[in-house]
Amino acid sequence: MQVSDFDYSLPDELIARYPAAERRASRLLEVDSQIVDRQFADLPTLLDPGDLLVFNDTRVIPARLTAVKDTGGRAEILIERIESDCCALAQVRASKSPKEGGRLRLASGEDVVVAGRDDEFFILDFSRPVLETLDSIGEVPLPPYLGREAEPDDNERYQTVYAKDPGAVAAPTAGLHFDLPMLEDTLAAGVRHAFVTLHVGAGTFQALRREHIEQNRLHTERVRVTEACCQAVRETRAAGGRVIAVGTTVVRALECASRSGEIRPFHGETDLFILPGYEFRSVDAVITNFHLPRSSLLMLVAAFAGRERVLDAYEHAVRSGYRFFSYGDSMYVTPRANT
Repeated sequence: MQVSDFDYSLPDELIARYPAAERRASRLLEVDSQIVDRQFADLPTLLDPGDLLVFNDTRVIPARLTAVKDTGGRAEILIERIESDCCALAQVRASKSPKEGGRLRLASGEDVVVAGRDDEFFILDFSRPVLETLDSIGEVPLPPYLGREAEPDDNERYQTVYAKDPGAVAAPTAGLHFDLPMLEDTLAAGVRHAFVTLHVGAGTFQALRREHIEQNRLHTERVRVTEACCQAVRETRAAGGRVIAVGTTVVRALECASRSGEIRPFHGETDLFILPGYEFRSVDAVITNFHLPRSSLLMLVAAFAGRERVLDAYEHAVRSGYRFFSYGDSMYVTPRANT
């Protein structure tokens, strides 16, 4: 398969540059035996008692920093992930790349030392805990396609209401539609909840560089799937319920934990690249946003629901004026076997 097999046309005005007035006010495109236009508030009617919703409880960190190189040039730092208390991997954008041993002076006046390289990322040593620095002077790293700087409201809206474990530099956006009453509504409908953690990296926004899909690889991301989550999946499946992943990050986490054929606790890194032809082991339905053309996330959804079926749904969404990407509308997708 070619990357171009996952392309589609999107008018610029359909990119959602700001969130809806309320989290649950977004639209929901149901892609099952038919394509049905709904509101996200309708979600509980699509769920059955005994189903399991699985969420990603990662918390977005304020990962963007501005700095000045020791040569006087300006630089922008985007943390990819925190390696230890005072060390992080990061992208550094500057007119000339900083050299090993160079220093980057932050707005707070403290220096960050460039300790080396790891592929395209820089290894940065901070003088105090990275999270402490980010919390004091960092900015929310909004996706580049929004074409704007972060605003105060983004601190809350580019974060799920159940975010718990800091480490992501991009939000698990399918979860942005849930407010606390919606979580309560699903529980009241007899739907159970479980959580995984996958710290989304900035690589999620990077284009695939090779036209032949199999020649591409994804950046590794840190994942934790607990025994409690695994047990909830096993019990749901044994009772005839469905496991519904809230977002592609949850799909990757659950499938990573199921690669032996049975879901087991997992704590480590994954570069799992899910493409059409993949055999899903732990997921029965997916709630997801609309993804960028030619992206690995669109390929994952196509692997789950069928490429033509998904592209037909995207074409319908464009015609119907759905809002796309991180702050946009959502989809409820069942497997391709249901077509």
